[in-house]
Amino acid sequence: MADEMNVGQELLNVPLPSMVARLGTGMAIAQRQLDQVSVETARWLAQEKVSIVPGYTQTIAADGSVAYTQADPIELSLLQVGLMPTFYQFAEATIEVSMDIKVTTATETSVSAKAEAKVGFSVWSASISSEVSHNRRMGREVHGTSRLITRLVTVPPPPRLEPVLTVIDQRTPPAEE
Repeated sequence: MADEMNVGQELLNVPLPSMVARLGTGMAIAQRQLDQVSVETARWLAQEKVSIVPGYTQTIAADGSVAYTQADPIELSLLQVGLMPTFYQFAEATIEVSMDIKVTTATETSVSAKAEAKVGFSVWSASISSEVSHNRRMGREVHGTSRLITRLVTVPPPPRLEPVLTVIDQRTPPAEE
């Protein structure tokens, strides 16, 4: 019964609250680092410029010939082109702890006996000696493993990060016929 209580105490000694607290703190630190990488990527996308031709015009003449003209190239940031940084979020975390406890008890008893008898000239003597020894051995093996599993998912960028395109067309509309 005492051995069973020791095993139960071993299981109770697993620092589960501490493990959960460390998991939460570790995930918060990791989330902050993931967010910092996404923000740095957004900065880079906003600063990196590329030359873009914003449009082409196809003109079909009365004789059926086709001509193309292109607008002058403009410089846009990669963010303005539509590239967005990837944001990640921890969706799930699992702690698995397993513990194997093995308690063994072995008792060895050894008995040795020795008898002597002497006879001579009407005298008889006998002696018996015995030796008993008990040896009790206890053994305990504890094996434990733990595993941490996390799952990351992508999430959309914050809505204010994505630029809004507003088109202001100041051309005069063609006259109706």
